[in-house]
Amino acid sequence: MQRKTTCAVLLKHYEEDGEEFVQRIVTGNESWVHHYDPESKRQSMEYRHKSPPSPRKFKVVVSARKVMLTVFWVSEGIAYIQFQKQGNTVNSERYISTLRKLSVRLKRVRPTKHAMLHHDNARPHTSRQTREALHKMNFVVLPDPSYSPDLAPSNFYLLPKYKKHLRGNHYESDEGVEAVVRLGSGNASTCTSLTAVCGSGCRLR
Repeated sequence: MQRKTTCAVLLKHYEEDGEEFVQRIVTGNESWVHHYDPESKRQSMEYRHKSPPSPRKFKVVVSARKVMLTVFWVSEGIAYIQFQKQGNTVNSERYISTLRKLSVRLKRVRPTKHAMLHHDNARPHTSRQTREALHKMNFVVLPDPSYSPDLAPSNFYLLPKYKKHLRGNHYESDEGVEAVVRLGSGNASTCTSLTAVCGSGCRLR
């Protein structure tokens, strides 16, 4: 019932405001980015003649070293990226600090659009402290039903596409991972994969 109600609310917004509603949405999410993430089966496929033996494959796992990526995106592309070192918890205080930086950036690059924030129901996103801070920053928060990853665009579209070019590469440091991720927000292949959602430009200047 909650899912149906939420979808009805979002559909009503779109029916009333059309594309203007879509352009106001700022979608945010967090995800771990590993120093090494193995290639997918599709990426590692090799074309060989039938006669030679198949190449031997060894089980490869993701590295334990990782950084937490927080990304916010809008209809024009990636709006803001921030990283947390492994061991740092994304709590309400840290999330509010990130939101303040996001707010400053949005006022600079999209001053005429009143942001409508779409994020999930993780505790740091929904605490009273965070809700009060969002109200002071004039963010309108869109509803998001619990346990509904299929309704989170970042999970099934943005993040898998965004990380694809990282697979199969080893990075020696957090800074190395962060540099490649930031570069990827303006990378041609990443932009191509985001065109359907983010329009023609991938990074907001």
